Formats: sequence, structure tokens, C-alpha cells
Amino acid sequence: MSNKIEIVKDLPNKKITVTRLFDAEVELVWRAWTEADLLDLWWAPKPWKAETKSMTFKEGGFWLYAMVGPDGTKHWSKINYTKISPHHSIETTDCFCDENGVMNPALPSMSWKNVFTGNAKGTTVVVEISFAKEADINTIIEMGFEAGFTSALGNLEQYLQAKFKLRNQLKQTTMARTTTYLNFPGNTEEAFNFYKSVFGTEFSGKGMQRFGDIPNDAGHPPVAENIKKMILHVELPLLGGHVLMATDAPKEMGFELIQGNNMHICLEPETKAETKRLFEALTSGGNIIMPLQDMFFGSYFGQCTDRFGINWMFNCTEK
Repeated sequence: MSNKIEIVKDLPNKKITVTRLFDAEVELVWRAWTEADLLDLWWAPKPWKAETKSMTFKEGGFWLYAMVGPDGTKHWSKINYTKISPHHSIETTDCFCDENGVMNPALPSMSWKNVFTGNAKGTTVVVEISFAKEADINTIIEMGFEAGFTSALGNLEQYLQAKFKLRNQLKQTTMARTTTYLNFPGNTEEAFNFYKSVFGTEFSGKGMQRFGDIPNDAGHPPVAENIKKMILHVELPLLGGHVLMATDAPKEMGFELIQGNNMHICLEPETKAETKRLFEALTSGGNIIMPLQDMFFGSYFGQCTDRFGINWMFNCTEK
């Protein structure tokens, strides 16, 4: 399946099924569906935006949010979480409501089941929406569900693409190397201009790549204005061939950076075998953040924290 959305309307069985492949691992896609700050970035079709009032992501919890129009008009909805299987599926009951979460009986309610499946190309999300009666499906369709949800999932694809699009763009060989990867809360540009002045070197490749530099591929909406100027990726050679890399990961994008979790030693071994050996050795007594796996962007990739609390990132591009 391509990354294009597939929507199947099954009127006799009172069901709509939506399928979409995303170019990212399950962990990141799952976060985008389960954290309020990230949902607010993509859930609403432009020029509308989503605005969370309250969210508790657990069985028995709920998400109360508004779709906010360009003129400030708000349409409220509530999603009740009934069953959660971490990194695999979410089952909910959804309804339209007022700002206090009181259901509007004049509009259809529905049940959603979202299933997340990782594969070699990324993560496939299948959304199955069930209704009490066929007329409810027609009402939802007339309200613009198909175009709106297609646009929202396009927003999500763009966000996920931005996180990985430049990961390997600047490395031209598979020769082993060690780099340092930093995350900043929105001031990468300031920091790297400072480092550039200190070391007297020049940025690699095209210099600072911004989220706004990402081409608008067919079906993908423009990058949100508050994200465009943020740094997607930058590389700066330091001493002895060592390269310092970084990206912006601000609170607006759902990240909470503290000293200690914003820096990784990035190892790029020549072979998968050596990558696996190093990963297993460093995770002994430590924690696996992301298991080693073949990623859609062409790397054998993983992350861990060793027994001393040091963060490691692995990125092998063995052909």
C-alpha cells in the first residue's frame, strides 16, 4: 500500500474503515495519536486547528477538545478511551458535545478502533469507525468527514516526515563514524551559530535545514507557521573529523527536554553485525529505548541508555 489514504464506506454494516501508511516507526506514530500537544498540531484540517481543553490518556479517561475555525468558532468533541493496548490499538467512543463535555444527542456518536502495525515501510494505521445506524454515516459524510480526515492525516504525515527526512541526507559513505546529536527546545540556530564562531568551521551540506524547507509533496499541506523557522537538521564539523548534529524539539511539538535527555552519542558502524554487538553490550544493565530494526529511511536504527545513564543512538547504513 502507498502512503495515500484509503477510505471504505460499508453502509450495510454501518462502518467506515480508513487505512494509511506513515513513514515512521510505531513509537512516534503512537505518540502523535496519544499526546495532546501533538494531536493539537495535526488533528484539525487547515485552516482549522485543534485545541485541547483536557486529556487523560488511560482506560476510563477522555480527550475533550475543540475544532477552532479561522473566525474563532469552536465545535466541541469528546473521545472516551475504553480500551488501550500500548503501541498496538486504541478503542474509543466519540461524540459531539459542549465545552463541558455534555453530549449533543442531535449529532451522531460513534465507536473508533485504531490499530497500529509496524512494518518495513513504517507504520500502518487502520481506523475502524462503527455507527448505530446507516443514517449516522450519511450525516458524518455530509459534515465533511472524508475531506477533513484526509487533510488531518496529511498533516500528521508531514510532521512525521519532517522528523526523519534529513537523517541520512548528508552522509555520503557507509564508513564508520561517531557523532554527537543534540536536541534543543527551539534555539538550535542560536546555539549552532555560537559553536560555528567558536570552532571556525562551516555547516555541512546546505547548512541549516528548516521545517519550512520541506517540499509540499502532493497531498501534504503546508508546514504550520509556528514551525517553519525551526531547525529540522544541521551538522557542524568540530575537531578531528567529529561532527555535531542537532534539531529543534520544542514544547510546541510535544517534547519536554531536560539536561540529560537532549544529547546522544551517535554511533554509525560499518556493518549490522558490529551495530548489534555494540548495542547488546551497551544495553547490558541499561534500557532499550528503541530496539534495533530496519527503518524505512534505509538504516538499521536503535536507541538505548546504558547503565550509567548515557544516551546512545545507532545508525548503520550497510548496503
